[in-house]
Amino acid sequence: MATKKVAAKKKDGVVKVALLGFGTVGSSVAKVLAESKFPNVAVTHIYNRNVARKKESPAAKFVPSGAVWTENIDDVLKSNVDVVIELIGGLNPIEGWLKKALSSGKHVVTANKQLIAYRGVSLKKLAAQHGVQLVYGAAVAGGVPVIPGIKQGLGGDRIVRLSGIVNGTCNYILSRMESGAEYATVLKDAQELGYAEANPSADVDGYDARAKLCILSRIALGADLNPDEVTTQTISTVEAIDFVYAKELNCTIRQVSRAQVDGSLVRARVAPMLVPLSFPIAWSHGTQNMVVTSGKYGGDVVFSGHGAGGEPTAVAVVSDLLAVAQGAKAAEHPVRKRQVTGEFMAPHYLRFVVDDKPGIVSSIAGALAKVGANIDSLLQRPGYPKHRLPFVVTTEPCSTDTIERAIKSIAKLDCMLEKPLTLQILVPDDKE
Repeated sequence: MATKKVAAKKKDGVVKVALLGFGTVGSSVAKVLAESKFPNVAVTHIYNRNVARKKESPAAKFVPSGAVWTENIDDVLKSNVDVVIELIGGLNPIEGWLKKALSSGKHVVTANKQLIAYRGVSLKKLAAQHGVQLVYGAAVAGGVPVIPGIKQGLGGDRIVRLSGIVNGTCNYILSRMESGAEYATVLKDAQELGYAEANPSADVDGYDARAKLCILSRIALGADLNPDEVTTQTISTVEAIDFVYAKELNCTIRQVSRAQVDGSLVRARVAPMLVPLSFPIAWSHGTQNMVVTSGKYGGDVVFSGHGAGGEPTAVAVVSDLLAVAQGAKAAEHPVRKRQVTGEFMAPHYLRFVVDDKPGIVSSIAGALAKVGANIDSLLQRPGYPKHRLPFVVTTEPCSTDTIERAIKSIAKLDCMLEKPLTLQILVPDDKE
């Protein structure tokens, strides 16, 4: 039987907090707690590798003088701390550590998107068994209160669809490319600014956003999705010319994470997409995050802000900590495993780079017609050499699989100099 705990507060009136990780976010959490002087909350333990160096960092001045600095995780797990704040990330060994923390009656606050995406359901059950809380409001959109907003503010609605921008790095890259910059140049700038890692795959290939989409699908749609089954598409194949053509279509290009309930299925996808300029998602620039939900009763709600960075994320972490300390609990809705598909009915943008010859358009039209797809428009800007000519075809709404079958055939044409780029176009029904 689970032990009921109303709040994290102990008999001495002080909620003792351990920080796992004292990097950008961890040190910002210490700063927010120190400067805000929240009563009855105290950092008593800090775990990090190479703590001697961390203790000498400027951020260490925000840590209470009596706090224990340690490189031994058991010093935290076997202590009398009430709340463990995990800010290291990843699955191993973090999952094992947090299981021990929950099992020993410690509340857990985390910003670990991969852990919550893959293990959130089982960890939530473990927390309930031991009468403690697992809270992860900072796991999606950093300082933008998307998760608590959905769980608490929209708990009475039935959300049927969500979409948005949940990776600030990709949004920074694509919104810079919108102004004419090339992908490689902007990626390098993002790495120098600390927005992108040396290996940017988690961001640009969609894996970071995929984990966040799965978390949002669980709390908003009640759907437990396997992240590995959610379709992703890289932004690295998008070029500056695509923004030129997108503008002619009154669109821009953003990495969009979207999921919607369709009977027993959930349709989910993370990919660069053409977004009409009239849609809220198109208005998001730089590292800004935006999530749009569509509810059966409450309609459309937009969450937006600059979620990335140490201090904005620390705000979400500290807010979770205060909620735990005060015994606040959000409404919990049933969650069940759902089959997921990346198939959507949508218009598609197809960009080709060809060695111009007679009959190319008819060959493309024939390949599309063969699978039942119809051309909606053809765009060809002047000024490009005929031996390397980029042009665009847009289609009427059809399934993703239909377009992929056509592209497989079109890519084999002798005139094709590059693999064709295929992007979905968001349609009015998706206008949150």
